[in-house]
Amino acid sequence: MQTRNLGHNGPMVSTLGLGCMGMSAFYGRHDDAESITTIHYALDRGLTLLDTADMYGPHTNEVLVGKAIKGRREQAFIATKFGIVRDPDNPQARGVNGRPEYVRAACDASLQRLGIDTIDLYYQHRVDPGVPIEETVGAMAELVAAGKVRHLGLSEASGATLERACKVHPIAALQSEFSLWTRDPQTNGMLAACRKLGVSLVAYSPLGRGFLTGAIRSPDDFEADDYRRGSPRFMGDNFTRNLQLVEQVKTLAADKGCSPAQLALAWVLAQGRDVLAIPGTRKRSRLDENLGALDVQLSAAELKTIDAAFPPDAAAGDRYATSMMHMVNV
Repeated sequence: MQTRNLGHNGPMVSTLGLGCMGMSAFYGRHDDAESITTIHYALDRGLTLLDTADMYGPHTNEVLVGKAIKGRREQAFIATKFGIVRDPDNPQARGVNGRPEYVRAACDASLQRLGIDTIDLYYQHRVDPGVPIEETVGAMAELVAAGKVRHLGLSEASGATLERACKVHPIAALQSEFSLWTRDPQTNGMLAACRKLGVSLVAYSPLGRGFLTGAIRSPDDFEADDYRRGSPRFMGDNFTRNLQLVEQVKTLAADKGCSPAQLALAWVLAQGRDVLAIPGTRKRSRLDENLGALDVQLSAAELKTIDAAFPPDAAAGDRYATSMMHMVNV
């Protein structure tokens, strides 16, 4: 298994991690037994970085991951997150909480659900605009001092916020959506800030929520409760326009002799050794396909061709609905 440092001189983890969110939430039906088998298979293949969050379910995904790593804790590098609060009376409602007392309570709850003594990487899932980042990261730093957390991370934080956070405590990773159709970290200063500060970028949704695999042909492919039915890029004319972009990815992948998913993942990983990716899947066959991306080497000429076919502003539609876009710190 190929590995990369998480942060400057930080721990070595698998270059590809496993996003576990879809095993419990947002993407239709799920099968816990199958998901646990997939996590075990990932660990057997040498994949170490497992990504979850307390809001996935909510809470049930951490419980699932905890069951999967029971007896295999030493093989797994566990990343989880706090900060997005879901209303039990309105599952679609979202809030953000970065208050120190909430940070401490959320960590203790995650440790209990995961069944572990220490979280390897603890992210603030979204920046709370009502709480100075220094206060939130200060509380997170206390968790490191207490031995409850090993490394700290932020998610969807701007370069300016990241710089402020790093003055309080070293930040190992900044998680952001990053893929061929979400190039924001390259254009908004986020990736530049990471490199200035020695922070790794962990790319979530590196396959465009499955769209870049080429397997999605119609909005009807989604189950009734699939989050993507309400996502701007999967709706109306945006879907049609984005499907045309995916056709170009399929053509480029065929020329390279790999799958569209492998090309898309290889492109993300080719952006620098300080970039990691956490594609999500519930299936072992897809996991094998994703791992095959590690063997796809893209030349400078090939990267230029891909960039020309899929420039930074190519995707049609916002990556989140308006309510969720407001939670992204820019």
